[in-house]
Amino acid sequence: MASDRGLGWPEESVPRLLESARDESRLRVSGLGWPTGKAKEMGRALARRAASRNKGTAAAGGAGEDPVRDGRGADQPPVPAPASPAEEEAVRRVRRAVTAAVSRETAPADLAATAHDSQQADGNPATPLGEAPGQALAASAGAAEREQPWPRPQTCRVITIANQKGGVGKTTTAVNLAAGLAMHGARVLVVDLDPQGNASTALDVDHRSGTPSVYNVLVDDLPLERIARPVAEVSQLSCVPATIDLAGAEIELVPLVAREARLQRAFSTYDLARHDYVFIDCPPSLGLLTINALVAASEVLIPIQCEYYALEGLEQLLRTVDLVQAHLNRELAISTILLTMYDARTRLASQVADEVRGHFGEVVLGPVIPRSVRVSEAPSYGQSVMTYDPASSGALAYLAAARELAYRSEPARQPS
Repeated sequence: MASDRGLGWPEESVPRLLESARDESRLRVSGLGWPTGKAKEMGRALARRAASRNKGTAAAGGAGEDPVRDGRGADQPPVPAPASPAEEEAVRRVRRAVTAAVSRETAPADLAATAHDSQQADGNPATPLGEAPGQALAASAGAAEREQPWPRPQTCRVITIANQKGGVGKTTTAVNLAAGLAMHGARVLVVDLDPQGNASTALDVDHRSGTPSVYNVLVDDLPLERIARPVAEVSQLSCVPATIDLAGAEIELVPLVAREARLQRAFSTYDLARHDYVFIDCPPSLGLLTINALVAASEVLIPIQCEYYALEGLEQLLRTVDLVQAHLNRELAISTILLTMYDARTRLASQVADEVRGHFGEVVLGPVIPRSVRVSEAPSYGQSVMTYDPASSGALAYLAAARELAYRSEPARQPS
């Protein structure tokens, strides 16, 4: 009589088939990461249920043999008869059914490990659920590296991070370089000069409309020290926030005297010696806000996305820097170029990187920032990727870039 469970094998052969399914070696499926002990436990549970059903059948019909308790003991399996081809096919069906049940019962940790392996195969960073051994070692190395202080510059370095093209990683670079340097003993100030206030968001600094911000510094001559706010997640890191009010500053600055030097004027009345680095995050334009940042700084850091469009606007930015250097700020120089959003799977990314390195030479930092989900997620938690996931590929790349930037400080002084 066929089984009413729809699997198509004879009912009388179920005990023997289930007993075969209990065999641990037959339940192991290589390469899928299922725990064999879990499969064995599942097979035993099925065998116990089959034994209970057979007991009920024997009691109701007055005939039939208990396949478990037939005089050989409760834990002794019955001796199977030679299997026919139909029964062998049934064994395979049982095995598949048990395998499917085991896969549904896989532990969360195993699922996390499987998901982690698939992400690594795609080149994506690991999730917090599972961590590959290589990443664990990288995290340990990063932790050890973070304990060592880096040399600090003799005088404060004011660095403007500019690129009129949007989406190349200006804010991400400003926030993570600042966090990386601050974690190694440097005193860092981030000036958010973008009306979107993304740097303020990433550092979890209040920048609601009406909050005293860099807008009041530029338009109302409010002292900079009254605006700077400490960052809770990273000691020795402060931020001058930007609010949406800054969007109107481009127009409001037009009638003011020395409108291109309003930020420089604010720096002149501020004690920059309390900081080792000042990073100015610019908006994606070459308007008055960016000009103010270029006039107030002595260095320019240009993040360049490893894509073709990023190179098209670079000539205009370089021309603007030359004009500011010639007429407004003779100390301004392009000191650093950082390659961002590098995708190793594309040939174009490596071609852009080679082209930039060939043209600018040693100005380009050695580390390249890869595309990373963790870097994109961190601002939604009010953190830099350095504190959000220090073992991620993006965090390690920014840490290496910050380290190279620190050791390029000449002359340098050792931390006190």
